[in-house]
Amino acid sequence: MSTLPTPRDHAEAVALFRAQIIGALTRRDLDRGELAAALRALAAERYRPPGSTTTRQFGASTLERWFYAYRSGGIAALRPRPRSDRGRARELTPEQRELLLEIRREHPTASAALILRTLVIDGRLPTDAVSTTTVARLYREAGLERGARVDGHTRLRWQAEHPGALWHGDVCHGPALRIGSTTKPLRIHALLDDASRYIVAIEARHSEREADMLELYLAALRRHGAPDGLYLDNGSTYRGEALRLACERLGVSLIHARAGDAPARGKMERFWRTLRAGCVDHLAGLASLHDVQVRLDAFVADHYHQAPHGGLLGKTPTEAWAAARCRAVDESTLAAALLQRIRRRVRKDGTVDVAGAAWQLDQGFLAGCTITIEHDLVGAADPVALHDEHRYALRPVDPVAASRTRRRRRGEAPRPTVPFDPAGALLDRAAGRTPRHRPEED
Repeated sequence: MSTLPTPRDHAEAVALFRAQIIGALTRRDLDRGELAAALRALAAERYRPPGSTTTRQFGASTLERWFYAYRSGGIAALRPRPRSDRGRARELTPEQRELLLEIRREHPTASAALILRTLVIDGRLPTDAVSTTTVARLYREAGLERGARVDGHTRLRWQAEHPGALWHGDVCHGPALRIGSTTKPLRIHALLDDASRYIVAIEARHSEREADMLELYLAALRRHGAPDGLYLDNGSTYRGEALRLACERLGVSLIHARAGDAPARGKMERFWRTLRAGCVDHLAGLASLHDVQVRLDAFVADHYHQAPHGGLLGKTPTEAWAAARCRAVDESTLAAALLQRIRRRVRKDGTVDVAGAAWQLDQGFLAGCTITIEHDLVGAADPVALHDEHRYALRPVDPVAASRTRRRRRGEAPRPTVPFDPAGALLDRAAGRTPRHRPEED
């Protein structure tokens, strides 16, 4: 037994309903004034629209609009048009809509009712400002239905156990800086706490080397203590031996994201998007890292840390970071963790370069030799040279002092420091004189 045809959707059902009301009029040959009288007569009747449980009346002007639409475009012209602000939740401000969308992206399994109730309790939304139906429609129109799949597989939301447990690290490329007659690249290094989205360190530099990462990491350790883990990508900046050793010595788990899995670094990428829109995209024309740094600090401290975050159910990073638990680290522990050994060849003048500075060896026999240098990034002590199981002190090179030092000529014997004159002693004895170097008797 075949089934009777039914409307494909609600819009077609409404169009058929309207056609039933004014369809007969479109097929009549009406004289002048008869159309208005017929429309007034229809307006006096009551009708039950599709999906409604009550009847209602329609004005003559509405019926007239349907009449001309049907006569010119058929039943398709009677379909109701979607609102121009469909999916925009007119009761909400743009900031509130963005907050609701960010929360659903970060919490895809949370219901619209739970999200709305939480924001009202936290004071992020006024009571009765918007209905649960409106919020659900907002999510549906944005393609953020509850439990939606991402990238063809279910991606679960994850978060560290508490603020201070896991830090993300990454680099953002900014616009080149015009310094004098040259341009230099801008690289913004940052460390972000996973559970609170708090920026524990951010710094503008011209390069993205491992040394830059270590110095930023050191600044964050001094300011906040050590986290339980450090989550980085697979770039060469984060794959060095020095960083790995420092994390092991501090008891910090070093974690690298899978190659090619950009969504796994979504929290850091979301911060970069916010930073670009509010700060980095407006840095053109600056001529120094200092000018960039003060703007980064102002944006992070006065805006980002104080703005409600969708991933925190409307809390600010500052509020979430208040519960941070990081392990305190003293300077001696930092120095031991960041102790590095490097190989260097000693120049003929007895100097070597360490961490961008020149250092002097007083042992001339080491000129031309390859030695091991032990130094720490903390700067607690001067570097030390190691060679053949001996340790030799290094001192900073002072070219001005070296220019005043008298050098012996080739073949010239060094000036004695201890009196020793065999011939003079014999001469004193032959002349009957007291030896000039005899110690005075008490």
